[in-house]
Amino acid sequence: MDEQIKEEMDRGIVKISDEVVEVIAGIAASEIKGVVGMSAGIVNGISQILSGKKNLSKGVKVNVGEDNASIDLFIVVEYGVKIPELSLLIQENVIKAVESMTGLKVSAVNIYVQNISLVKEDTISEEE
Repeated sequence: MDEQIKEEMDRGIVKISDEVVEVIAGIAASEIKGVVGMSAGIVNGISQILSGKKNLSKGVKVNVGEDNASIDLFIVVEYGVKIPELSLLIQENVIKAVESMTGLKVSAVNIYVQNISLVKEDTISEEE
């Protein structure tokens, strides 16, 4: 069985770019209820506006090594959520998604809460 694994490795190298891991992590984080969005920062926000393209990796910074990755997420959360519980759910989902899709071992998922979004409630428009 060891010979079969060696033959498969001799076929070539698979290199996964940082951008691919960023997109996977960004989508996985956005799937969690309570995450309003990702914080792009000033430079990324301006470049997104100028290009007109939706950046699925905004608010995500990844450092990919030989067989592992560390991920930094800059998020905006909904007002009223429990941030420690939300962070744990995000970390679990991101680790599961990145490891299953890429085969990389995720060494860390660091979460930075950049803002809180206040959801505006519907107001009564007119009294009868």
